[in-house]
Amino acid sequence: MGNMILIVEDEEAIRDLIRINLTAAGFVCDEAEDGLQALAKAKASPPDLILLDWMLPGLDGLGLLRRLKADPALAPIPVIMLTAKSEEGDIVLGLEMGAADYVTKPFSNKVLIARIRAILRRGEEEPAEETIRYLALTLIPGQRRATLAGQEIALTCGEFDLLALLCSRPGHVYTRGQIVARTKGEDYPVTDRAVDVQIVNLRRKLGAFGERLETVRGVGYRMRG
Repeated sequence: MGNMILIVEDEEAIRDLIRINLTAAGFVCDEAEDGLQALAKAKASPPDLILLDWMLPGLDGLGLLRRLKADPALAPIPVIMLTAKSEEGDIVLGLEMGAADYVTKPFSNKVLIARIRAILRRGEEEPAEETIRYLALTLIPGQRRATLAGQEIALTCGEFDLLALLCSRPGHVYTRGQIVARTKGEDYPVTDRAVDVQIVNLRRKLGAFGERLETVRGVGYRMRG
């Protein structure tokens, strides 16, 4: 059976078109037409990935994204935002809230399917039993779980990948470009500002421990060695 994709889109015609194309590509699809329905479905049967429209009735896309990423059980689910908003500020906002990717409407179904497969492939390539330990911080990539002094931390996919990269080589400085290439892939359309936003979010979530995540002015970031 293929990966389960939850399509969250209030326009039935768009939802049907996405479902038809994803099903033909071998995915299993579930659908929701608003944010609250999507949240209930994700809790009842967590999908492998969520396609999320920005503009939804009631609980909008960003509101749903915020709730998903605040729940440790749902936070690891990658989310691709589908929206007509294409300004850099909107893209950064979506990534800041925890989206794994961002596809603007109108979009090519082939490109969308390629983005979905790339994100799912990144998760499958992670060794299931690998554990990264850095002082009181423990990261389990295969389970997308992070704990600090035994307490679980709700991280987005992007935040987890960035933290795992830095903790895997304490003291090593990574440029923003290297961070994007290592966590998203070469030529991925993410701005430097998006990386900076993830760093700010990680420091906030790590509390006092976040002081170990250092900025190397003019270069990039490192985890203190």
